[in-house]
Amino acid sequence: MQDEPESEGSAQGWWPSWRPTSMSLLKNTEAKILACIQNDLWARFVTLPTQDRIWTLTVTNKHLRKAPEKVPQTPLVMVHGFGGGVGLWIRNLDPLCRSRPLLTFDLLGFGRSSRPLFPSDPAQAEERFLDSIEQWRQAMGLERMILLGHSLGGYLATSYTIQYPERVSHLILVDPWGFPERPQPSEEGSGGQGSEVKRPAPPRWVKAVASVASMFNPLAVIRAAGPWGPGLVNRFRPDFKRKFEDLFDDDTMTQYIYHCNAQSPSGEVGFRAMSESLGWAKRPMLGRVHLLPPSLPVTLLYGARSWVDSSTGKRVEQLRPLGTTRVLIVEDASHHVYADQPEEFNRMVQKICDSVD
Repeated sequence: MQDEPESEGSAQGWWPSWRPTSMSLLKNTEAKILACIQNDLWARFVTLPTQDRIWTLTVTNKHLRKAPEKVPQTPLVMVHGFGGGVGLWIRNLDPLCRSRPLLTFDLLGFGRSSRPLFPSDPAQAEERFLDSIEQWRQAMGLERMILLGHSLGGYLATSYTIQYPERVSHLILVDPWGFPERPQPSEEGSGGQGSEVKRPAPPRWVKAVASVASMFNPLAVIRAAGPWGPGLVNRFRPDFKRKFEDLFDDDTMTQYIYHCNAQSPSGEVGFRAMSESLGWAKRPMLGRVHLLPPSLPVTLLYGARSWVDSSTGKRVEQLRPLGTTRVLIVEDASHHVYADQPEEFNRMVQKICDSVD
């Protein structure tokens, strides 16, 4: 079910015809992805007091319609990572709505959500994201939730939970970005953070984006490539096509990634304000995780083949000696754990959700 007004336009910047993208093309590509959902879907824009709009999906088990007397379960809210959007959860939406409502949204400045100006100050940029999440929660009428964040979404979910701990029943962090401090040059390449196993090097696309991130917004190269942009995404992110090839035998997923990120930058500007050299946060989350209430359970899920160092999860455990913190490793998974090993990911998350209720 779709409940959406005319899609909000986005300033295209210089030479709008130079880039083969638009919010309408993003909408159409996403609709093809969401057509795979087998359960009840409500997709709509949620308007915040700032008049920004957050593109939101609610997925509920169609069989629960026949059992209205069933006690409602704590909803699961999923927050995507940098450059992503709600469509990337397509392997997880149906399985994880089995016993509870599942909600996911495009972060402010990403996907189909509004793209406002972000402050250049890292703390203010982070607060802009958090304010939009809290205003979204209020608009949705959610009292408590199981909050899951991937990559940048994990960083923001942690910061949100520190600020609004009474709203989160369990915090699930999937390959979270921005936790460790940037190592000194002598430490780089040595595994960092006390890791015993050398982690895989960042993938080629990360290195390519990092090479221009210090001078431009991280994804400026995609926009600057104009009509060659979609081909560039296919070249540097062929893994996205492979991860979803049983659902789509064409370039649907890489087109989705392209259209999400070829619009005028906004959340990307906020991310750049919060980061240094792409891979590190200016305000590392390890310096703040002790502020999470000890009574709040935290689970960290890492891909065994990810370039994100899972030993950071052990540091979180050490920094929360009185709290319940678990670190789980998903074998044969890279950074996008939810798409690399969706069955195992869904099983782990479902087990966590069941433990909440």
